[in-house]
Amino acid sequence: MTVSLAGSGRAFCRNWFIALGILLTVSYVSTSRGAMLESDGKFTEFPLPNPNSGPTTVSIARDGTLWFTESSGNRIGRMNQDGSGLKEFELPHAGSAPRIITIGADGHMWFSEHLGNRMGRITSAGVISEFEIPTPNSQPRATALAKDGNVYFGEFAGGKIGRITPAGAITEFQIPTPDSGPRALAAGPDGNVWFSEFNASKIGRLTPAGAIAEFELPRPNSGPGDITAGADGAMWFVELSGRMDGRQPDGNRVGKITLDGKITEYPIPSASGSPINIAVGPDRNIWFTKAGKLGRVTSDGRITEFDIPPGGGPTGLSAGSDRCPPTRLIDKLWFTAGNRLVYLAFR
Repeated sequence: MTVSLAGSGRAFCRNWFIALGILLTVSYVSTSRGAMLESDGKFTEFPLPNPNSGPTTVSIARDGTLWFTESSGNRIGRMNQDGSGLKEFELPHAGSAPRIITIGADGHMWFSEHLGNRMGRITSAGVISEFEIPTPNSQPRATALAKDGNVYFGEFAGGKIGRITPAGAITEFQIPTPDSGPRALAAGPDGNVWFSEFNASKIGRLTPAGAIAEFELPRPNSGPGDITAGADGAMWFVELSGRMDGRQPDGNRVGKITLDGKITEYPIPSASGSPINIAVGPDRNIWFTKAGKLGRVTSDGRITEFDIPPGGGPTGLSAGSDRCPPTRLIDKLWFTAGNRLVYLAFR
């Protein structure tokens, strides 16, 4: 079923940071614009038409179109950045729980079906193809486009990293540590794929040839989660906190690992809630989501947190790099929150 709300214009703006007396200013100088990039803290919100859709992650196509997963609604959504042209595409199998979406080398959007045990592909016209993962009940989660032109994905319950070609051929790589729980992955600037091992408190690295190296975090039970390539050439990740997936990790930190394996951790100021997703923002700083907040991390590890408008979330976020080195960034930081899509504008 396809639902279209073209030109609905259901957007709401709030100067949330200004209401709190905060002016959000950043110091990235764009080489193309030659001007300082900053945000005045204005959020623009777009409610989704179907209640309880569960928007989870968001990705930005090459033409600027926004694509997102609806884990509870079992749909993939598409919307222009001004809120027009909203369409939702129902997945062929009920209960698939689409989780992470990313752009592929073929220009199509690829996504994981966490409970369906499949990888999916959707064209710009909304045509969906699905590919069964060989390992049963593998619980695929994170997806990322690597330098070799393939999309990689983590199998949380399968303990493997999967690779799918544009033609749909799947290869799986077993992680040496048993039951490691690969929760997230990202393409690094070194051409390798880096991933978090939630159960093992490790960060892993997979080469295109299939060789895996693992790096232990300084503290046991850190619960590493989402990971991305930073503008500084390192890989950045969040460490989760609270009861989840049968464990109670004691993270609540943002971590950084250099390409040679040196790890640094930065405690998050707020004690409650868990960081969820991480991305590079339009200002080239690291940003993360946490219950009711967005967090910003500068290259030297300084963390600032900002309240978002009420209504649930936030969860996934993107400014265009989508777990790849940040060579493609737009002037908005998009995120999912409650039953909405929201962006924070930069200029």
